[in-house]
Amino acid sequence: MRLSDFIVREAVVTSLSAKTKEGVIREMVNSLLNSGRIQPCDVDEIVRAILKREMLGSTAISRGVAIPHAKHGSIKRLIGTIGVHASGVGFDSKDGSPVHVIVMIVSPEDRPGDHLRALDSVSRALRNEPFVGKIRSAGTLENMNQLIDSPESLG
Repeated sequence: MRLSDFIVREAVVTSLSAKTKEGVIREMVNSLLNSGRIQPCDVDEIVRAILKREMLGSTAISRGVAIPHAKHGSIKRLIGTIGVHASGVGFDSKDGSPVHVIVMIVSPEDRPGDHLRALDSVSRALRNEPFVGKIRSAGTLENMNQLIDSPESLG
């Protein structure tokens, strides 16, 4: 599975501005709302579902990367977005470092296989430090789209 299989390009945020983990998650969920992929009535529930998952353990996987994710009944097809936070945000990572690259995944409740494949693909792609560096420095949506389509996004 490639990032291009589920990342909603219109929802990518190249300059997140929130100062907290919850704020970043809300900002990214709102980007999915603004792209038309989720309904306004589902925003708070999706944010809560992602935060509930974060309470089980941080989805920050070290080196400034996090993969917040959740399943939600209103989602009909696996979706995701990428956010970049220039100064970094606390995400309770095990290594204590701030998170700069966030890949959010939201999937249907009845498609656990898709959810797991997406998590696996994202975690493999984000282990590639040069690829993460390119995401951090992409700067524009056009550059980010090129990265989403690149062979490196395959993980």
